[in-house]
Amino acid sequence: MAYRHQGKYFEDFKVGEEFESPGRTITEADVAAYSGLTGDYNQLHTDEEYSKETSIYGTRIAHGLLGLSIAEGLKSRLGLFEGTSLASLEWSWRFKKAVLIGDTVHVEWRIESKRSTSKSGRGIVVESVRLVNQRGETVAEGEHTVMMQTRAAE
Repeated sequence: MAYRHQGKYFEDFKVGEEFESPGRTITEADVAAYSGLTGDYNQLHTDEEYSKETSIYGTRIAHGLLGLSIAEGLKSRLGLFEGTSLASLEWSWRFKKAVLIGDTVHVEWRIESKRSTSKSGRGIVVESVRLVNQRGETVAEGEHTVMMQTRAAE
């Protein structure tokens, strides 16, 4: 049985097109799992008493890269890249505000540009991506470059 592509192909994306993901609440389990997976047990993420006394936030915060990982996961929930994304080529990411345990975040992104490649069956899409909390604050933002499959490659 042949795999059925569900995502958009390179040709389907339009410059200026915007998307928004569903939300997701950052939990204690998320931070603990990320610490264990990466080995990043920095006290800002794992020690509430330390964070209360010394952190500018007054509490533990989620890892910045956990926020980026969650942003990518939230984007995937719409299925736009399912079976048609070939490679993530580059991320440029800025951390603007802390993500706290209990924050609910979602992703807003826009297709900024796209171009064909010299290799048949591939195209490059550049997205501007924002991770937004429940207060409407942008907590992180950046640009993502992704290689997408073209319809001709199918």
